Amino acid sequence: MILGAVEGTHRENDPQTTAHALAEVASAVIRAVTDRRGMSFTAASTLARLEREGPARLTALAAAEGVTQPSMTQLVQRLERQGLVARVGDPGDGRVTLVAVTDAGRDVLTERRRARDARLAELLAGLPVEQQRELGAAMRTALPLVRRVLEDDAQPRPPAAQHSTGGTR
Repeated sequence: MILGAVEGTHRENDPQTTAHALAEVASAVIRAVTDRRGMSFTAASTLARLEREGPARLTALAAAEGVTQPSMTQLVQRLERQGLVARVGDPGDGRVTLVAVTDAGRDVLTERRRARDARLAELLAGLPVEQQRELGAAMRTALPLVRRVLEDDAQPRPPAAQHSTGGTR
């Protein structure tokens, strides 16, 4: 068991150990519930980002998803042909085109989430009731903490202070 190995290290409170365990759990869950038919992880992630954050420039989407602009262009074109995204004008700058999720795109995301949750529930139902309770309690504790860490990380940071070299002119 992943966490059992972590507990045996006597470093339960070490951030590296916790980070490793969290990454392993996330990876295992993603592998177990990802529907690999019909839509790539990047396509689903892009749709979810547009749903969560609203319309975005293609360049911003590419950067946020960690892909090249040509790759994102191709992805957006495919999603557009499927009716899952649409290009819209930027209300702040009429020269700019944004990509927005459509109602059909939202429906696809809703169905993917429903299927994901059903698959996880099916897997969890195989655990003894006490372990289901323990895992539920752990998730209710972990989720708000992880969200807070990720939100804090997403906050803009002030520019680094200019340091004097100590020299004179």
